[in-house]
Amino acid sequence: MQIRSFLRFAAFVAAMALIFAVSPLFAQRKITIKLASLVPENTPWGMVINRMSTEWSQATGGEVELAVYHNGVAGDETEVLRKLRMNQIQAAVFTSIGLNSVTPEILTLSYPFLIRTDQELNAVLGKLKPELDAKMQQNGFVTLAWARAGWIKVFSRSPVYVPSDMRKLKVSASPSELEMIQAFKTMGYQIVPLNLNDILVSLNSGMVDVVWQSPIAVAGYQIFGVAKNMSSINVAPFMGGILMNNTAWRRIPDRHKSRLMAICKRIETEIEGSISKLEAEAISTMKKYGLTVCELSPRQTQEWYEDMGRYESNLAGPVFNRELYHKIKAILEDHRRGR
Repeated sequence: MQIRSFLRFAAFVAAMALIFAVSPLFAQRKITIKLASLVPENTPWGMVINRMSTEWSQATGGEVELAVYHNGVAGDETEVLRKLRMNQIQAAVFTSIGLNSVTPEILTLSYPFLIRTDQELNAVLGKLKPELDAKMQQNGFVTLAWARAGWIKVFSRSPVYVPSDMRKLKVSASPSELEMIQAFKTMGYQIVPLNLNDILVSLNSGMVDVVWQSPIAVAGYQIFGVAKNMSSINVAPFMGGILMNNTAWRRIPDRHKSRLMAICKRIETEIEGSISKLEAEAISTMKKYGLTVCELSPRQTQEWYEDMGRYESNLAGPVFNRELYHKIKAILEDHRRGR
């Protein structure tokens, strides 16, 4: 009797397990990650993010899906960051400004004239990415991807070859880039805070003469129609990234995480290639429509670097993170010596 009772109990347990397994209440729940992006969907960033969404779904058998909100419909970077912290959205694409709001040390990558070439940026990120990722995580976020979004250049109504040329002119700066405004004021430049949408009108009216900006943005906003000169020197790298809050990342099963991060790292490389090509195409197109590239001589280029060097004590610490600045500087010194 005891054996028969045990067998009946075992059969009951097996039946209940089968019922639970097929019941929707006990089925594996789908995880939806809402991702916000200011970038238009028909740009390289937008198209790559859509592909990332598709690949995440395929890699997890539909268990993890990205719902992408393109074109800034979730708000500007400040609003998106607020929603991200409240878990109203779970991931977002940020520019340098947004990344700096999460981890202020990141702005140091944009210290003017410190990092000068793609190769130097590769050397710095190769050494510092793990440290910056760790700081992001301490502040509540996982870095899904970093991406270089091109270089900040100087565009002006009259040619700018050396620092003294630019100090004579009124320079536009984004009101949200308070550290960069402080940096350039410290160096003796006449700064006029302006939103990007107001720059073209202000250039036409003579309120400003110079804008430092990405060539892609300058082409898109037709700024080069008035600021017809572009100095060849790179002011600073323009960074972007995709962040997810820690709460959402913890919800994703561990068995999927390595595959999802592998997709993100490949996407990172694709974005950088697309942006580099787009920047080159933007400059080429602007030249066809009247943009003059002011090619600086080695002596003129060095004058910018030396001029910046005179303000190190005013910038490294008061404006930019001192510790990270010196780490970047040491990496660059080794790189330039060929180490």
